[in-house]
Amino acid sequence: MCGMDPMHVTRSYAFDCRAVYQIRVQGTLDASWSDRLGGMAISLETSEEGDPTTLLMGELRDQASLAGVLSTLYALHCPVLLVERL
Repeated sequence: MCGMDPMHVTRSYAFDCRAVYQIRVQGTLDASWSDRLGGMAISLETSEEGDPTTLLMGELRDQASLAGVLSTLYALHCPVLLVERL
């Protein structure tokens, strides 16, 4: 259970199942990167402070796919602001 106290877990998630994720990164990322990022939809937004951000949203096969997307973002020097399973 990833070191978590099982008495405090309210929901169990499997790491090898499909899930929809939302990832927000600082800066802009061109939509042409979608294939390299697991087919996630890419949309440009502006933060509350007026800074450009990119929102990636889509279904990934498993958490290994999520790790691959995050690794690609790291290689692109995109600071990750949010990762959320929807």
